[in-house]
Amino acid sequence: MKKGGGHLSASAFILTMIPLYLMALIGFIAKKMNILNGNANPVITQLMLYVTLPALILFSLNTPFSMELLIEFTWLVSMSVFIMTVSMVLGAWLRKRADLPDGQKSVFESLIVFGNQGFIGFAVIYMLMGEQGVVYLTLFNIFYLVLIWSYGIYLFARHEASVNWRMLFLNPGILATLVGLIMLFLPFSWPDMIVRTFEDVGKMTVPLSMILIGSLLADTRMDDFKQYCSNLYIWLASLMKLLILPLTLLIFILFGVPETLLLIAVLTAAMPSATTTTVYAQKFGADAVFAYYGVIHSTILCLLTIPLLYSFLQWLMN
Repeated sequence: MKKGGGHLSASAFILTMIPLYLMALIGFIAKKMNILNGNANPVITQLMLYVTLPALILFSLNTPFSMELLIEFTWLVSMSVFIMTVSMVLGAWLRKRADLPDGQKSVFESLIVFGNQGFIGFAVIYMLMGEQGVVYLTLFNIFYLVLIWSYGIYLFARHEASVNWRMLFLNPGILATLVGLIMLFLPFSWPDMIVRTFEDVGKMTVPLSMILIGSLLADTRMDDFKQYCSNLYIWLASLMKLLILPLTLLIFILFGVPETLLLIAVLTAAMPSATTTTVYAQKFGADAVFAYYGVIHSTILCLLTIPLLYSFLQWLMN
């Protein structure tokens, strides 16, 4: 496959982030002006989980198959399984030892395990490698998508006696991933009209998630902001997500993984905590404000850590 070019500078990364913050600002203003009423957050949450995210998955997996892609697919899935397993083990271990209320423990674990790989990840990797990078990122994200729709929900819903586990595991996210994988290995693809629909609906996920975060922020006070930003566990979650866990992937250097694929894997694993954590907290009655501050804290910090990590990887590989 053709290797993409481009360099990820700190200024370029910040420019990529600005539209996301502006979307959150729109959500904040809309909530303050009561354009978004009290029922808005649950409605946005449902729309994302059951409509726009599955469409984004199906669009992303619409790529031509080749033997070279199969080899790259094997490397990327191996690294994805490794990093997600390490993240889940460490996340569960830290959650058990965390001195947090029940409504925050599941959020804390989710902040460590799940990153913003499908939102900020696509923007950063596209800037770095172009469309080829997006194909790699999609393949790397397959195992992540299965987990965030199963284990991610389990973290928040395991204490609910009324949860229908069959419905959770046969949800649109899992089904869209399975259908997308089947289409990936078939010798034909979706009609262009369908692909464009998946693309247009799927791309709504990014603004919707940021508008939701802005709307949640509008419900909080400055005292809360100071309190959460001084929370040790929010700092710990950000440190684990942005630096410690991604660096464990460097063990794959020993196996001779292609440098381009390792770069994609490490940078993707180093994305800030997933906005989906806020969505799940909102949906399953956990501490959504704590989730928001965990997400926004790691998102702000990644302005520094992503360019630093990229520079370190370039130095290591040269």
